[in-house]
Amino acid sequence: MKLAIDATALTKEFGRFTALDGLDLQVATGSIHGFLGPNGAGKSTTIRILLGLMRRTGGNATVLGHDPATHALDIHRRTAYVPGDVAFWPSLTGGETLDVLARANPGTSPRKRAELIDRFRLDPRKRIRGYSKGNRQKIALISAFSASPDLLILDEPTTGLDPLMHAEYAQCVTAAAREGTTVLLSSHILSEVDQLCDTTTIIRDGRTVQTGSLAELRGAARSHIIARTSAKPSLDDADGLANLATSADDGDHRTEFDISAPGLPAVINRLDAAGLLELSCTPPTLEDLFRSYYATPSGSTR
Repeated sequence: MKLAIDATALTKEFGRFTALDGLDLQVATGSIHGFLGPNGAGKSTTIRILLGLMRRTGGNATVLGHDPATHALDIHRRTAYVPGDVAFWPSLTGGETLDVLARANPGTSPRKRAELIDRFRLDPRKRIRGYSKGNRQKIALISAFSASPDLLILDEPTTGLDPLMHAEYAQCVTAAAREGTTVLLSSHILSEVDQLCDTTTIIRDGRTVQTGSLAELRGAARSHIIARTSAKPSLDDADGLANLATSADDGDHRTEFDISAPGLPAVINRLDAAGLLELSCTPPTLEDLFRSYYATPSGSTR
């Protein structure tokens, strides 16, 4: 598998504070890779290191085959970056701003840019100082997508966009990947990551805690089961089972619990032996997965 981003054992220290503590991140070429973690987990620090905007303290990193510490310009020529909050020249119009950005991105397609202006419903005649936050984000996204980069790094890119523009943005991300662009997407909108990403890395306190396809991540988590049986099933000693609750009503027994994937076949057999009448199985959502990695022993979240 060819990697567009290959970072191993990344560390970054600011005095006594450790922002990254051995973080690993591998992004396959041509994939859409989610990058998840709460504020302060180290996502933006990692992105700045990958772009050569910040020096790592330790570890190794290559982006598009280059070390960002020594070849940042080579990376920038082939990369488009959209942060969560952009600042442009307030006296320029939106169109003039896009012209300036296009000069920094020789691969920009005027035809594609015009199409994106229409798709995102941007008025390019207005001055930047009159734009809302969402419209400023549209400028950054239009510039990035119209440049057809080899690597697209999106760091909370949809802040301020309305739901209709979210849909247009999602279609643009998917289209970019089909054309061969690698996408690294950092987002707090878990449904967005669930919809768009092939693989996902979840980090906590500057460390990678899990990475893989969403199917693989879900396979390692618990599904929620609700079953109705004619007799009470024997489940107390089942492997991988949690939060077991049972009740009886008019001779039927209702059983509810969470179960990890490896233990599911044996539990289904036990339910069947108890006269299975009805069964519902809800796989874990990305939000469930995310919360499970940030649950503290007391049950609160960090």
